Amino acid sequence: MYIKREIQPHLEKMLGQFPVLSLTGPRQSGKTTLLLNAFPSYKYYNLERVDYRQLIMEDPLGFLKSNGPGIIFDEAQNLPELFSYIQVVSDESGAAGQYVLSGSQSFLMNQHISQSLAGRVYISHLLPFCFSEVGVSADLFSSIHNGFYPRLVEKGINPTDFYPSYLHTYVERDIRSLKAIEDLNTFTRFLSLCAGRVGQVLNLTSLANDVGVAVNTVKSWISLLEASYIIFLLQPYHNNFSKRIIKSPKLYFTDTGVVCSLLRLESPEMLKTHYLYGSLFENLVISDIRKQLYNLGKEPNIYYWRESNGTEIDCILELSATNRMAIEIKAGQTFSKDYFKNLKNYPDNTAKKVVVYAGEESISTGGFSLIPWSKLTNIVD
Repeated sequence: MYIKREIQPHLEKMLGQFPVLSLTGPRQSGKTTLLLNAFPSYKYYNLERVDYRQLIMEDPLGFLKSNGPGIIFDEAQNLPELFSYIQVVSDESGAAGQYVLSGSQSFLMNQHISQSLAGRVYISHLLPFCFSEVGVSADLFSSIHNGFYPRLVEKGINPTDFYPSYLHTYVERDIRSLKAIEDLNTFTRFLSLCAGRVGQVLNLTSLANDVGVAVNTVKSWISLLEASYIIFLLQPYHNNFSKRIIKSPKLYFTDTGVVCSLLRLESPEMLKTHYLYGSLFENLVISDIRKQLYNLGKEPNIYYWRESNGTEIDCILELSATNRMAIEIKAGQTFSKDYFKNLKNYPDNTAKKVVVYAGEESISTGGFSLIPWSKLTNIVD
């Protein structure tokens, strides 16, 4: 059964305004299923197939003109030569909704788009399911442990069967194609060490020392993980925008199921006493907010805030220059007034101040709001 994705209405709207639509996201996030259901009249070509690539490149312009408009090119980064021909044909027509390009490697996709299709393409991103698409489990620990990849959710696959295979495929296919890494075992260990730092400020020197590689190598590998949607970095928030670039970001994973697999957590019960449970809950919340923003076609302007004395706000959500939300994330299931402590010290009195926690009650008091994690689905709205 197809679970309609919340981003679909936005994609349909953008395809009615741009000649080309680009959709990127991690492997198995549901891109192909979404596009086939959203645009059933479009012809579909998966460019991981060698025969399709050969067929198209025998006569690119002839292929595009005889088969289009209305074509979906999946894993389009495998045929970068095609992008310049799409530019020529789309410019000649000038019509909206001519082509859809999808891929699991944002770096390669965006590189080719910037070279050939800048100004002609709308760029969008599809991440695994968000809470509002599949509902929330009554068991928080299962939600964190299982993650939200569509195949796992729809087929009921055991996470301990799904993620090792997923990560092996990711390392063998995406990493090899994006960068020549001689020692994949070292890279796999690096992935696990990143999982152990989830929710922490990224210390490149410490990570490099633990992996046994140079700092520049770690920088390069972090970029690879970002480009293939395994991780994302949360930058620090300052009123002076330039400072966001100077300070160190915090490290999070797109899906908590991936982290749990890398940490070798074989069951949800193991989370209850794990030292990273609080960080994993924080990752779950921030990741879902990020998905909500992408589904609405918004850039995820999400940051964290930290003072020199150590006072920290887990998440600053900047919806506009005058609409901000300061969000503290607490993994406890019982409300405590201490949850509001850091929010009271946050200097921006115009921001909405919210605590998302693992309990069940909703409370508004003294200018603060307490929201259960299970009701996070409308926080962006």
